[in-house]
Amino acid sequence: MRSIRRMTPGSWIGLLVMLVISIMAFYPFYSMLIMSTYQSNDLYTSIKLLPGNYLGENFKTLFSIDFLAYYKNSIIVAISTTVLGVLVSAAAGFAFGKYKFRFKNVLFVSVLLTMMIPMQFGIVAFVIEMRWFGWLDTLLPLIIPPAANAFGVFWMTQFARSTIPDEVMESARIDGCGETSIFFKIVLPFLRPAFITLGLLFFLWSWNSFFVPLIVLSTDSLYTIPLGIRGLAGQFRADSAAQILGLTIGTIPVLVFFAIFSKNLIEGLASSAVKG
Repeated sequence: MRSIRRMTPGSWIGLLVMLVISIMAFYPFYSMLIMSTYQSNDLYTSIKLLPGNYLGENFKTLFSIDFLAYYKNSIIVAISTTVLGVLVSAAAGFAFGKYKFRFKNVLFVSVLLTMMIPMQFGIVAFVIEMRWFGWLDTLLPLIIPPAANAFGVFWMTQFARSTIPDEVMESARIDGCGETSIFFKIVLPFLRPAFITLGLLFFLWSWNSFFVPLIVLSTDSLYTIPLGIRGLAGQFRADSAAQILGLTIGTIPVLVFFAIFSKNLIEGLASSAVKG
């Protein structure tokens, strides 16, 4: 009570602003949850602020498709892409940031230039390449190619260049550590904030991916959540409420990840901004 009484008018204004921003940020999630309890036709009549009584029917409609299989596929793809992508980015960033080798700058610039090429521009070549590997209509095109991410390499390079002391690496080599041991035992702990931040971004990108699964997948049992929910839209009618319910359930893993690692995310972004 004493701390509240000691608050200045400026503190009250700041608290009020943060409260308004928090409500604005939370409202879309609340609205999505409320809309999933109504019938689709009712969503267009007025703004819904209180729960409806159609949640059970929407669950039945949602699970009339193989939603659990889509959920499993999304988890497999997102976790695999995150683990593989972060390891590849960390290894490449460590190499670019701490080693000297021929054509290093040319290769690094070439990696950055790929960030300027939209995915849609090379989709035909991508599909031909996946067919040549025999990966079409499998989950591999959603896991292996995204692991080679130019932004991830750039992120880790900047972090490794300014975070990992050369003296520590030299001491490890004197003690008999190989380059692989140095990477896993010494480098990764230094890169932990950037590691977790990039992992969250990889997970989010993979979880929300729609365009590439739409192109490479044709078997219904291999669909991910964004692609599977599209199955609730027929030729003449889309069950919007059931789709919103599916999106609400599909948002849970992302919210859980951000809730667990939000502190590390902020730390990684802040460290990158200071080092940059």
